[in-house]
Amino acid sequence: MSDELSWMLEDALQIPHALHAVLISADGLQMSRTAEIDRGDADKVAAAVSGLQSLSRAVSFFCGEHGANWRQTLIEFDGGWVFLNAAGGGSYLAVAASAEVDMQDITYRMQQLVSRLGKAMSTGLRGDTVTS
Repeated sequence: MSDELSWMLEDALQIPHALHAVLISADGLQMSRTAEIDRGDADKVAAAVSGLQSLSRAVSFFCGEHGANWRQTLIEFDGGWVFLNAAGGGSYLAVAASAEVDMQDITYRMQQLVSRLGKAMSTGLRGDTVTS
């Protein structure tokens, strides 16, 4: 599935200052990544953000929404951001960006991408069919 979805992830990098994108399965495994990040680093990101989304879900009560659906986690560093979004079917989309990124622009692009990824993952690949 990695090759089929990686071209879609590249769309997230069309935003100025976006750096990398990784699609993570519900069980914390890297499903796909953009070309700028190697497999080993993408696997590390997948494992780490899987834990982050779990921790984020655990504090939903803090917003007065016990049991509310988790949607996004945002992490800020001196040099940039990591955006982590629910991507449907228990999967997650992580995008890294430098500090100069337009946050509204990247979150909007991620929401569009999540919608497209959800459709692609639920449709799956079509095999050759034989008609009689």
